Amino acid sequence: MSGQGRLEGRVAVITGAASGIGEGTVRRFIQEGAKVIIADVQDAPGAALAKELGSATRFVHTDVTSEDDVARAIDLAVSEFGQLDIMFNNAGIVGAVGRIADTNSDQWDRTVAILMRGIFLGMKHASRVMVPRQSGVILSTSSTAGIQGGLGPHCYTACKHAVIGLTKSVASELAQHHVRVNAISPGNTATAMTSAVMSGDPTTLDITMQHIASTSPLGIAGLPIDIANAALYLASDEARYITGHTLVVDSGQTVIGGNGRFHQQESALMREAGIREKG
Repeated sequence: MSGQGRLEGRVAVITGAASGIGEGTVRRFIQEGAKVIIADVQDAPGAALAKELGSATRFVHTDVTSEDDVARAIDLAVSEFGQLDIMFNNAGIVGAVGRIADTNSDQWDRTVAILMRGIFLGMKHASRVMVPRQSGVILSTSSTAGIQGGLGPHCYTACKHAVIGLTKSVASELAQHHVRVNAISPGNTATAMTSAVMSGDPTTLDITMQHIASTSPLGIAGLPIDIANAALYLASDEARYITGHTLVVDSGQTVIGGNGRFHQQESALMREAGIREKG
């Protein structure tokens, strides 16, 4: 896919950027002329991606539960590339799973730290840089589980609802500073994390794509590029009149219907997949 310069001269920080939706978005943003900080806890794939994509990227180890790490990633964008135009809070895990009566409280807290605190820290430190410039875009990954119940584990669902609420709240504050704040709610998307949930094996992407397509209202599987294109639109000037919005990218799942498979399964496999900190 060739670019049209839609992000020419822009600088982005993307968390959870070493794999899955994050990696797809890094590649798409680079195609459109952006410079990107690849922020992730996955050091080897993150560094390899930065090496592959060259001088328009930098990798920095970033645990989104650490305020110092998040601040460092944003400061790196400014020191290396001169500014920050786009913050994409994308890092995530499946996290705590199981029936509500069986959910492990420590896993719950860890999940909230990644899925909710991580978003808060990204918004906090991006605004620190964007407000003085009176310009910027903040994006965050929610989920169709943030739109309706039964599409994810309880903690994941709660956090993804919270992302949408925080997006609206922060958008209402930062609009006066010309900083747009939006969220994306992906439906089933074929990534290593999704494969781990569906089969227990993160490498079975072909099987995952077949399963997603078989249950998709449009009959196709969602891919990282589909979410990356949504992020590209919201980050670009084409979306200049959009803030406080959640863009659902789900093949119509939330309006046509889907099944709540997460609460009809034994929790062992889900717990095994849930502790994976890859997206």
